[in-house]
Amino acid sequence: MDLNLLRTFLAVYRSGSFTAAAPLLGLSQPTVTAQVRTLEQQLGRALFTRLPRGAEPTHLAHELAGRVAGPVDALAAVATTAAVHSGPPEPVYLAGPAELLCVRVMPALAPLVAGGVRLRVATGLTDPLLEQLRAGHHDLVISTRRPRGRALVAYPLMDEDYVLVAAPSWAARAGDDPCGAVAGLPLVTYAEDLPIARRYWRDVFGKRLTAEAAVTMPDLRGVVAAVAAGAGYSVLPRYLCAAELAAGALVQLHEPEEAPFNTVFLAQRPGAEVNPAVERVRDLLLREARTW
Repeated sequence: MDLNLLRTFLAVYRSGSFTAAAPLLGLSQPTVTAQVRTLEQQLGRALFTRLPRGAEPTHLAHELAGRVAGPVDALAAVATTAAVHSGPPEPVYLAGPAELLCVRVMPALAPLVAGGVRLRVATGLTDPLLEQLRAGHHDLVISTRRPRGRALVAYPLMDEDYVLVAAPSWAARAGDDPCGAVAGLPLVTYAEDLPIARRYWRDVFGKRLTAEAAVTMPDLRGVVAAVAAGAGYSVLPRYLCAAELAAGALVQLHEPEEAPFNTVFLAQRPGAEVNPAVERVRDLLLREARTW
């Protein structure tokens, strides 16, 4: 079989569509379609069921991908290594939530950058970033949920637990009933639908949160700053406000027996490992995250 046909097949298999595979390969969508059809003619069987949006692999496609992915990726790695020796190292394309990247990830990766690893970092919301990862725009994405589908490998990175906090001036009013005491206080959050606060109320207090946001800001670091300055109360990931809690700028209003938490994942694009620096970044983050 022509290795180029197998490479095109794997790109369609991993990205989920002929359209998404085209930019990964530097080819037009009609060329990708033609190459897959040629491979199907050689095999005498269909590899994909064409859908209105995407391509569904057949049983033969799953079997073929399992047999050829390793060797094709290994050959790509050899080619990439040869290219690296003739020029600067390929950057690692990393993306995730701005807050986690700034507070935890970038400080952890500083030694790799000092050692020659190049990074291209993007921020955004999980769902768009995962779609961009599938399309080949990123090598690694820090995801606030486990990615769905077969195309991505995901590693549990860390558990972020949530705390109900306010400035000391507001905390004195909470007493033994923080749920009732904060009812009249301004709520500071990062989105109008109050996703973190609503979950906290449901899981901890067993109630529906009926409050409306007094302040919304799509960056939790801004929420921390506003609450510490006395703007109101909020529910925040503990890692993000740990320094303020330790310094007394924020006070935890309630300590439930089991605090709500969310598992954060590190998702990797198949084939990204052809760049050795991707594995270095991935392995360092998985190791460092044990202390987060």
